Amino acid sequence: MLEITSLKDGIVIDHIKSGLGIKIFNLLSLDELSEEVALILNAKSSSQGRKDIVKIAGNLDINLDAVAIIDPNATINFIKNEEVVEKKTLDLPKETRGIFKCQNPTCITTSERNIESKFILIDRKEKMYKCAYCDHIYDVEE
Repeated sequence: MLEITSLKDGIVIDHIKSGLGIKIFNLLSLDELSEEVALILNAKSSSQGRKDIVKIAGNLDINLDAVAIIDPNATINFIKNEEVVEKKTLDLPKETRGIFKCQNPTCITTSERNIESKFILIDRKEKMYKCAYCDHIYDVEE
C-alpha cells in the first residue's frame, strides 16, 4: 500500500484531471523548489474515477492562474498545522502574464528579452487565448 503522509504546512492541489498533474508540476517548475513536493498520479477518486494530486510542503505562494489554465476544475487547499485553513476553487483567468510563450516567431515577445508575454482569454469553453501583442491564438489543449 502506498502511503502519502499529511502536510504540516503547505498547499495541496487536488481534484486534478488524471494526466494533468505532470503538466502543472512542470508549468510551476516544482522540480526547482527546495521544499518537499509529492506528485501523485492516477489516485482513486469516488467522484472522478482517477485524479492527480500535487502536495507542496511549506510553499504557500504558487501561481493559481497557471494551475487554472491547465485544470480549472482543480481545487487548492492551504494547510497550516495539518489543517485545511482555506480552500479555493479556480476559474480561467481573463488575462495571463508570463505563464506561456507566444508561438509566433515574429511576435515582439520572442525577439525582445524584457517583454513579458501577455495573453487574453477569448474562448472560455475551448480554453483559447490570444497574444495581446500579435493576436496569435494559443490553444491550451495543444
